[in-house]
Amino acid sequence: MTTFIWVAVALVAVGLYLSWTAGRLDRLHARIDAARAALDAQLLRRASVAQELATAGVLDPAASIVLYEAAHSARQAEDEQREVAESELSQALRAVFAESDAVDAVRAAPGGEEAAHELTQAVRRVPMARRFHNDAVRAARALRAHRKVRWFRLAGHAPRPATFEMDDEPPVVLTVEGVAGH
Repeated sequence: MTTFIWVAVALVAVGLYLSWTAGRLDRLHARIDAARAALDAQLLRRASVAQELATAGVLDPAASIVLYEAAHSARQAEDEQREVAESELSQALRAVFAESDAVDAVRAAPGGEEAAHELTQAVRRVPMARRFHNDAVRAARALRAHRKVRWFRLAGHAPRPATFEMDDEPPVVLTVEGVAGH
């Protein structure tokens, strides 16, 4: 009889541990979903601010066209092309705002100080949002790689999470150091 009790206790303990692990994995997947939504919001905000600046008439025509096209492509990109389109927007922002003259032109326009601040905030938040998302993905992948998760199929039918890889380096003149110099 004592053997039966110990086996029952062991089975309950294993069941509780597996249930806890499945719950942890579920929470990680929820965290990934929330981080992806935050990343999408920051990417959309960055593209919107870039489009607004491109159409405001404060940049030279060539820079406006380059910035508008890249921002429009980023906003309209399908999921499969999103990383490339967002990287191209980052490159366009670095090209347009390579010199502080472009930022000065934005600031000199009516409402430009606010627009420059909004753009600075947008380009600074994208790398942070992407980092949070990718960290959550890495944590979920690490847990999903454990034998117990694979053997007992604790991940269920949830798709394997994917990182979001893009060029998110902001223009130097829009970083904290670049803004402090103005």
